[in-house]
Amino acid sequence: MLILHKNNNINGLMDADAIIIGAGACGLMCAVQAGYLGKKVILLEKSEKPGAKILISGGGRCNYTNLFASDEQFISANKHFIKSAFNQWTVEDTVGFFETYGISGKEKTLGQLFPDGKNAKDVVAVFTEICADFGQQIICDAEVNDIVVAESEFTIQYTRAGKSRQLKAPKLLIATGGLPIPKMGATDFALRFARKHQLNIIETAPALVPLTITGKDEEWYAQLSGNSVFCEVSNDQITFEENILFTHWGLSGPAILQISSYWRRGEEINIDLLPRQNITEQLEQERSSNGKLLLSTVLNRHYPRKFTEAMGKFLPIEKQVASLTRGEIELIHNRIHLFKVKPAGDKGYDKAEVMRGGIDTSELSSKTLECKRVPGLFFGGECVDITGWLGGYNFQWAWASGFVIAQNL
Repeated sequence: MLILHKNNNINGLMDADAIIIGAGACGLMCAVQAGYLGKKVILLEKSEKPGAKILISGGGRCNYTNLFASDEQFISANKHFIKSAFNQWTVEDTVGFFETYGISGKEKTLGQLFPDGKNAKDVVAVFTEICADFGQQIICDAEVNDIVVAESEFTIQYTRAGKSRQLKAPKLLIATGGLPIPKMGATDFALRFARKHQLNIIETAPALVPLTITGKDEEWYAQLSGNSVFCEVSNDQITFEENILFTHWGLSGPAILQISSYWRRGEEINIDLLPRQNITEQLEQERSSNGKLLLSTVLNRHYPRKFTEAMGKFLPIEKQVASLTRGEIELIHNRIHLFKVKPAGDKGYDKAEVMRGGIDTSELSSKTLECKRVPGLFFGGECVDITGWLGGYNFQWAWASGFVIAQNL
């Protein structure tokens, strides 16, 4: 539970220059940037504390941006929409912002930037401390019940500590996130409000989510549970090279989470279990130099022993390389490099990192993120139809959208 500073009545009958619903990454950045511009905002947060999703990101370490972030790593019905926001607030701006407040970045892999020697709590503290300095008010445990939209005025009715309360402002930002991780307070508030005002919604679904396997292969995946293998995972849209993790219910790991955002139920996924290498060439070399080697010995060079043993369901792993027939070598090649999976489904919003889809970007100005049909209303962050890859990309969109909106409050 957190309240920073008392409410000041400004602009006549208005309580603030803007009300922000949702004290997540987008909402917090917007409040801070508005403070730099001398604008007073009030943040309403449903959870007990601000930045709840920031706090659990990256296992509490918070992968707060990606050095390679551009419009190319985002999914949207309008793939060009994000360009304006990213031109206004760049990765360099994010890095510089956090460095100013004592958080320097340390690159892990693939451009992922984590706080060096600090964690997600320190990231959230940057925002709450700046908000305190600017007198921006954060009200937690606030359940918004209704929003009355009138000309040049938004009246927000909310409940806190069992009491009904009301706020008024000429501008409103809804940054309540998406549907993943309901136990962390995820809500469909933004989507419901948008529908109420006849705004178009791009179909939503879990994204960056593990995929499930059922049927005759389920037992095979279960026996491999806990094994991680570096792979190339692809479909007809995109390719990712990262680890996959076998689980008792299917597949997870970075490569699977990435491809899940591009996967649709009923489609197959292609997995190359030995990318950038050629198992056929390796077997041919062994046939001429050490043909008595067992196939299992060759595979154990690349995979955990448990994985090799499980491949015995499909491959003659106990045969000597020299005795493998051409048909068997072709089978091995196809199983290693053209392993096909048809997931039954995904693990849903409970396990998803983000939501795919959301408020149609055609309803918003790409330059300001203001709603075209409802002047003074803004949407930012995850509730908008912009979904990034795993690895700090979605945070970069949250920071950028918060910055852009603050300039236009």
